[in-house]
Amino acid sequence: MGRNMSAELANEVKEAVSKVNDPHMGVSIVEMGIVQNIDIDGTTAKIVIKPTNPGCMSVARMAADAKAQAASVDGIDNVQVTVEGHAMADSINEMINKD
Repeated sequence: MGRNMSAELANEVKEAVSKVNDPHMGVSIVEMGIVQNIDIDGTTAKIVIKPTNPGCMSVARMAADAKAQAASVDGIDNVQVTVEGHAMADSINEMINKD
């Protein structure tokens, strides 16, 4: 699979994840910069999410929604979401990626 393909997939994943809004602001988590990074590794999308507020209780929901949206993209078989900079990051990451 060429670089080009990954870049295209990354864009599609970004678009899909853009449908997820911050529940408090009603603004796309991509637009807000909560989605730090989207990396495509073969058919796996790796998404890094960093909430604006380290105590934000809705980050788990945003991460789960982002994972679901990314998984709906053609060519993506697997989604790994990593939450960074959050008080509960470890348990959230475990919960979201345990499939």
